[in-house]
Amino acid sequence: MPDLLTTDEASTYLRLSERKLYELVANGAVPCSKVTGRWLFPKAALDRWVSAGLPPNLSLAKPAPPIVGGSHDPLLEWALRESGSGLATLPEGSEAGLRRLAGGDVMAAAIHLHRSDRDDDSANAGAVASAPGLHDAVVVAFARREQGMLVAPGNPLKLSNVASMAASRARVAMRPNGAGAQLLLLALLAQSVTAFETLNAVKPPCPTGPDSAQAVRSGRADCGIASRAVALSAGLDFVPLTWERFDLALRQRDYFLPGPQTLFSFLRTQAFRERATELKGYDVAETGQVRHVN
Repeated sequence: MPDLLTTDEASTYLRLSERKLYELVANGAVPCSKVTGRWLFPKAALDRWVSAGLPPNLSLAKPAPPIVGGSHDPLLEWALRESGSGLATLPEGSEAGLRRLAGGDVMAAAIHLHRSDRDDDSANAGAVASAPGLHDAVVVAFARREQGMLVAPGNPLKLSNVASMAASRARVAMRPNGAGAQLLLLALLAQSVTAFETLNAVKPPCPTGPDSAQAVRSGRADCGIASRAVALSAGLDFVPLTWERFDLALRQRDYFLPGPQTLFSFLRTQAFRERATELKGYDVAETGQVRHVN
């Protein structure tokens, strides 16, 4: 997108009608300049204008409901409850969470994204930076967490990596398309040059990590991708594969609302750190740090 937007581009970017945009221009309420007879709108200035707060008589979008969408995580679920933030959860997967955030359906999205062709450490920030409709978003670190394979006690198939899943014809509990764990599986398969089609996939997909754990525990699947905390809480063995960033994305204007601020304050407490240690598989050294601002 260019640095200077035309009236048509600016109205699309701000999700306003051109008529409403011209009203704001006439009232001097929106940053713009007239060059050779037409109005131009600096994109960076528009972002700052939105972030600073809208005029009292204008609302670009309805207030987002106090819900954290995106991925499920045991530590996050506990923190939302214990902090008294008033934020509910809607775990549908990382990519679904970002879509709901862009659409105003949730106040925040918990994400852990993976790409086989780039640095995973920047995958979350990169996705938010390029997501349509999230020009005013911020990414806050929640934790780094250990991801791997859930297997039955004793690891009867002696699985060691994703390639061994295919070689042993292990029944693999899948996650929905766009879920962070599924993206991680695809990335690890690509890195090991193992075709997805060689996996013995169990259907239907498991909505969350605990659902994958239940599939393994019941004997419906031999393995699945989830965090160490999920494995331990389900009484399963765990084969570590990688550490990943688990972040929260939200709009800048919602960052300072009571719900998110109550949660972020709680993330700085000793109780939170002790719970992370108890659940295992978490690194909370950077928790609460702003990792990216659009």
